[in-house]
Amino acid sequence: MASKIIIIVLIVLCVLLLIAFINHRIKTESEKSLLNPIGQLVEVDGKNMCVYTEGEGEKTLVFLSGGGTPSPILDFKSLYSQLTDEYKIAVVEKFGYGFSDDSDRSRDIDTMLEDTRKALSEAGVEAPYVLCPHSLSGLEAIYWAQKYPDEVEAIIGLDMAAPEYYTDLHIGAGGLKLNQVLGEMGLARLVSGSVNVLYENSQLTEKELSIIKAIYSRRCVSDALVNEGKMCRENAKIISEGGMPQVPVLMFISNGDGINYDKKAWVETSVSYAESLENGEYIQLDCPHYIHNSEYMRIADEIKQFLGEANE
Repeated sequence: MASKIIIIVLIVLCVLLLIAFINHRIKTESEKSLLNPIGQLVEVDGKNMCVYTEGEGEKTLVFLSGGGTPSPILDFKSLYSQLTDEYKIAVVEKFGYGFSDDSDRSRDIDTMLEDTRKALSEAGVEAPYVLCPHSLSGLEAIYWAQKYPDEVEAIIGLDMAAPEYYTDLHIGAGGLKLNQVLGEMGLARLVSGSVNVLYENSQLTEKELSIIKAIYSRRCVSDALVNEGKMCRENAKIISEGGMPQVPVLMFISNGDGINYDKKAWVETSVSYAESLENGEYIQLDCPHYIHNSEYMRIADEIKQFLGEANE
């Protein structure tokens, strides 16, 4: 009797998975009109990366997204919309993110940085840059300032990662790979609406939220993201050993809500890193990890003040 119940349960699960997969394929086809790239596609290593630019000004702010953000271009929109009256902004979507192609190349920190620099160059966005990294991209921004200090005018961390947080943290690539498979089966689509929780206080339109859901449903975990997870600890150690950036740094630090790991350690490590900077300052905000979607007005004002003072 028990074996029959198990067989019935397995059959039901298989049927449900098949329905989810078929529904996923149908929806993916119907969403094609939502997936026209917002921004410019440029060729990097034989594949396309997407770079969005807007605004004019003497300073160029380059936004780099956190790990796994479905659509970096839309993710930062609420914030950069407040800045394009004074600055030129650029959003780089790394391989495996947004409208960029996926890639199975190594995601060691040198490769990622050179991809980003090449994409900006191909898009006609010239250095020096004010780097505005969110979360995991803080590692890339710090390494950029270490390796090419003449290209980095300042760093504005949007709850960016401090290298020390990741040096002892193990990100299970196996779990990411499993989520990738589940996504390809159509199961990510069943929870795609949860992504919009990140944008409850943003200025995004319903269509823009639909684009984010469509991108997430199509590719919730990319090959590039899996490889980022594999290399994260090694990348963090390289950057930690490279010393502190010698450029002005402004760090906005969240209350830790929304961090997938130890949120208390995230805040403490961020504050400690900021206090160790020779030419740095920080502002703590009582809001979740995606700070640029809830406190964008204040952050924009603080950025303008910070960059204004840097010119004096």
